[in-house]
Amino acid sequence: MRELDALALDAKRDPSVLEVLVKQQEYYILKCASKTCHRYITKSDDEWSIALMAFTQAIQSYDLDKGSFLSFVDLVIKRRLIDYIKSQIKYNNEVSVDPITFDTEPEEDADDAPLRIAVAEKVSKQDSNDLKYEIEAANMMFKEYGFSFFELSECSPRAAKTRRACACAVNYMLQNPLLLSDLRTSKQLPLKIIEKNTKLPRKILERHRKYIIAAIEILSGEYPLLADYLQFIREER
Repeated sequence: MRELDALALDAKRDPSVLEVLVKQQEYYILKCASKTCHRYITKSDDEWSIALMAFTQAIQSYDLDKGSFLSFVDLVIKRRLIDYIKSQIKYNNEVSVDPITFDTEPEEDADDAPLRIAVAEKVSKQDSNDLKYEIEAANMMFKEYGFSFFELSECSPRAAKTRRACACAVNYMLQNPLLLSDLRTSKQLPLKIIEKNTKLPRKILERHRKYIIAAIEILSGEYPLLADYLQFIREER
């Protein structure tokens, strides 16, 4: 029997042991929550409270037949957070994603028109639940930057030339891990640095800031379905 597994069994019966165990495993709880939510979770987030309750529930229902305690905890936290994400999806039956979320009224001769049609067909054929979960997870992350997923249609580039410029900015950020890390810490797009190194007009970067940030996070995160809409950016590399 692993020492931690035995400690978990003791915690079921002794509140003082439970308190110690929770304190010891705070980092692991946050790690599990962050992995499930695809973003960094802190103790100030609602997800922390849910993960903490899930940890306590895992202790109360744990026994040696369930295997490693930490693996069991990971599973319980994931399930509870997924339930939470589901509950946060508003207008569940109406939520859908169309390429116009990223490409508001693109020009008819836009070079990625076939791609947009292919993506729309793919979405129409698949179970939309996975896509909805990605949308909600992305939306929760975008809120840290001060905007929502559904605002993207208002700031997405229309002209092919502008789209290529935004793609250039996104790819520059993706190729610079330090800038990417700074972005996630400061929640500010380094406009001056991007402008200097890509020679892109500052006006375009400012006007499409939200779109660029969203594309960076989606393409560098675990959002495979949403990333399909941004395939043209990868092709601009």
